[in-house]
Amino acid sequence: MGNDVLDDVIGWQDGQIVAIDQTALPHQLSVLRLTTVDQLVDAIVRLVVRGAPLLGVAGALGVALAARQAEREGWDAERLEAEVKRIADARPTAVNLRREVLTVAAVLPDGADTVEAAALAVRDTAIEVSKRLSERGADLLVAECGAGPLKVHTHCNTGALACLGWGTALGVIRALRDRGALAHVIADETRPLLQGSRLTAWELGQLGIEHYLAADGAGPFLISQGQSDAVVVGADRVAANGDTANKIGTYPLALAARRAGIPFVVAAPESTIDEATATGADIPLELRADEEVTSFQGTLAAPRGTRALNYAFDVTPADLITAIVTEDRVIRP
Repeated sequence: MGNDVLDDVIGWQDGQIVAIDQTALPHQLSVLRLTTVDQLVDAIVRLVVRGAPLLGVAGALGVALAARQAEREGWDAERLEAEVKRIADARPTAVNLRREVLTVAAVLPDGADTVEAAALAVRDTAIEVSKRLSERGADLLVAECGAGPLKVHTHCNTGALACLGWGTALGVIRALRDRGALAHVIADETRPLLQGSRLTAWELGQLGIEHYLAADGAGPFLISQGQSDAVVVGADRVAANGDTANKIGTYPLALAARRAGIPFVVAAPESTIDEATATGADIPLELRADEEVTSFQGTLAAPRGTRALNYAFDVTPADLITAIVTEDRVIRP
C-alpha cells in the first residue's frame, strides 16, 4: 500500500463516519462505517479510534453524526444533548475530545447541515495544524542538536493514525526525514496495547523511514547508552504549568533524557493545552481494564485473579521538558 492510506484515517461520507480500525493493524487494514452514536462511543472506548488530536476530530464528526441520527429518529433537544455528552465523556484524559465536541455542539441550534460543515472544518484544521507543528518541531530539533542526521526516540503513536495529516511527534520525525536530517527512529512497543509495535512501526514502514522497535523497559537504558539524540513525544493534555500527560511509559524517558543531557520535546497542537487544568495533578488519568495487562490477544498471561494497575497515561513534570512545540510557538516550561 502507498502512503496515501495515511490520508484517509477518518472521514465523513453520506452522513456516516468512516474510519480505519486501529485495533486491526498492522495485520489487517479494515475500514469501519459508524452510523450511530453508540457505535462511535464504542469505537472510542475500544481504541478503534484513538490519539488526542484524532479524538478531537472524531468528537466533532460525532456531533454531526448525532445531529443526523436525531433527524432520522426524531430525538428531542434533551436527548440530543445527552448523546453529545456521551461522546464528550467517552475518554477523560485527552482534552481535545471534549473541546472539539463543545466547539461543534455550539452550532446545533442551526441545524444538521451547519453542524456537518463545522465538523469538517475541524478536520481540515487538524491536518493543516499538524504540518505547521511538524516543521516547527524539526526547526527546534535542528537548533538543539545540529543538522544531524539525528537518532530520534519516540513513544506510543503520534502520526496520521493519531492526529491526521503528518501527526505531532511523528510529523516532526517526517519533517526531519524530508530535510535529510534523520538517521533513524527508535519506537517503544508501548505496552499493554502495543500502539508503538502495531501502529508506529506500521506508519514508519509506510513512510519508508528506518526504524527499530524497543521494549518499553529498554528505552531509558538505550538513551543512557547514547542511542538517541533526542526524545520526541506527543501529549493527551498539557496543563497550564506545562506538566504533560502522555501514554504510560513517557515519564521514564523524560528522566533518562535529562540524565543523558538530550532534549525531551513534546509536540502537541494548541488544542491540547488546557489552561483550565492548573497542574498535572489535576489531569484525570484513565485507569483501564485489568485484562489489557493480564491477557495477551485474548489469552491469559498471568495467574487467574491477578489484579493490574493499568494506568493508560502518566504525567511528565514541566521541569523535565525541554520544550513544548505547537503549530504557533515553542514553549519552554
